[in-house]
Amino acid sequence: SFIHHDAQRLAERLVGHLHLNLANDYPRIFVEFAAKLTDARLGTLAALAAGYACVRFIEAYGLWRGRRWAEWFAAVSGGIYIPFEIYELFRGVAWLSLGALLVNVLVVGLMINALFRGHPAENRRKAETTHR
Repeated sequence: SFIHHDAQRLAERLVGHLHLNLANDYPRIFVEFAAKLTDARLGTLAALAAGYACVRFIEAYGLWRGRRWAEWFAAVSGGIYIPFEIYELFRGVAWLSLGALLVNVLVVGLMINALFRGHPAENRRKAETTHR
């Protein structure tokens, strides 16, 4: 719906509506990016977002169905963000960055715990073969 529309004007209105200061880094970067947005770039961003959503949907499906590959995938894909979150904390401690890091470490820890704990069905099979 943004194709053929003035994205910069919309970005400026959004920043103003949220009472953000355009002199700050992130709002300014957002408006500058919107000013340089073309239909082709917007299409590329939409395709990348759709691809990312598909990957996360596949991961969610695998976790829902209790697939081992999904646990590995979730642990690795969640762990990829941790160095970036730590870097952000070194640049300046912000509650949002700290919260994101803690939640991400918790999720990755749960996935790693699930990987090493094993599945109940696998544990039953192991117990049955050792008792025979």
